[in-house]
Amino acid sequence: MADRSGFLARWRVRLGYPLAPLYLWLALPTVKSLAWGMALALVGLLVRAVAAGHLHKQEKLTESGPYAWTRNPLYFGSFLLVCGFAVASHSWIAAGLVVGYYAVFYPAVMRREEGELRRKHGEAFDAYAARVPLFFPRAPRRADPPGTGASGQLFSWDQYGRNREYQAALGFMVGVMLLVARMLVAGAG
Repeated sequence: MADRSGFLARWRVRLGYPLAPLYLWLALPTVKSLAWGMALALVGLLVRAVAAGHLHKQEKLTESGPYAWTRNPLYFGSFLLVCGFAVASHSWIAAGLVVGYYAVFYPAVMRREEGELRRKHGEAFDAYAARVPLFFPRAPRRADPPGTGASGQLFSWDQYGRNREYQAALGFMVGVMLLVARMLVAGAG
């Protein structure tokens, strides 16, 4: 299992690149499907942005902001992005392709990262995992100060930049432009 999850973790982005042209070819977006899909995808992008502004990779166990609601807010945000692009495609086949890709790769990646965090943070991670769900968010069970998570860490634009989350926003914009172009080409044909 470790070999499989390691492979999936290393290759998830590289194997996703060839799927993008196939997704676009299969997509049949409409104005309505684009509007609904991009609204959902924007929520995912926002979740990712807020998570990235709290995440201190390799420095400490992040428990603030959306990390007080789910242990994987970046992946949950990505899931919402995927669902948004699935809706925007207006094609069951294109939707199945992107949702299937996510379903194959990301559970294994989350399990692998859980193991790494457990090895690095030990009992602190176990206590965190006991109170915060793996994927689907749940409101924290204890009162936190407004605007903070369990550790009191505030959102930081500097941290957002260090985590290079702007790349997700750029990818989103490129995806939207390509879907709009696909819609216009399909409408002209």
